[in-house]
Amino acid sequence: MARRMLSFHGSIREMSRAERLLQLMQILRRHRQPVSGATLAAELGVSLRTLYRDIASLQAQGAAIDGEAGLGYVLKPGFMLPPLMFSIEELEALVLGSRWVAERTDSRLAEAARNALAKVAAVLPPDLRQALDTSSLFVPRDRAVVSGDSELASIRAAIRNEHKLDIAYRDGRGNTSQRVIWPFALGFFDRVRMVAAWCEQRQEFRHFRTDRIAGLEVVQECYPRRRHALLKEWRQIEGLPPV
Repeated sequence: MARRMLSFHGSIREMSRAERLLQLMQILRRHRQPVSGATLAAELGVSLRTLYRDIASLQAQGAAIDGEAGLGYVLKPGFMLPPLMFSIEELEALVLGSRWVAERTDSRLAEAARNALAKVAAVLPPDLRQALDTSSLFVPRDRAVVSGDSELASIRAAIRNEHKLDIAYRDGRGNTSQRVIWPFALGFFDRVRMVAAWCEQRQEFRHFRTDRIAGLEVVQECYPRRRHALLKEWRQIEGLPPV
């Protein structure tokens, strides 16, 4: 029992150090100019001796940290330390987000979410991988999502490529009309997926439920405005805060 307790506490100490090293990397990324060891130590809440040891540990693992005691430290751009990419709470956010995507979006995006999480798990050290595998955060399945799965991949591709869509759309009364739209955003709500787009017929921003799209054809023609400009104007009209 005592041996198991020692192992448990050792794991906690190692986890704390791993998170501290991650935090140190994130602090260094925020500073473009050299930052003193005293400043780094104060922000981390550790002694200078511990800070110097952590810097040496990161450098030994390949982190391109320039500087030395008394002069300050700066992290060269482009370095990522795979085993320390995420804290526990960041991992929990990734697990919860991927499970939400797997339950609430289309099948191709759901598969992509599961694949992405598997790739994250592959580069984690054993203790963090166990935390990932045993996460107790779940997304319930108690509400069915409306239809529209088959169109979502085409809609997402059109948004990425800034292509027009020619759709047959049924309104709430069941009337069908033909529309050419410029899709720039796709919203996933609990039971509805909604495309935000500029409608050429109405000459204004409109929202289209994917389950009411009776037919869809991607027009191999880019719409005349950039997606980010449409998104920015739409957010202003809707009173949404900027991203």
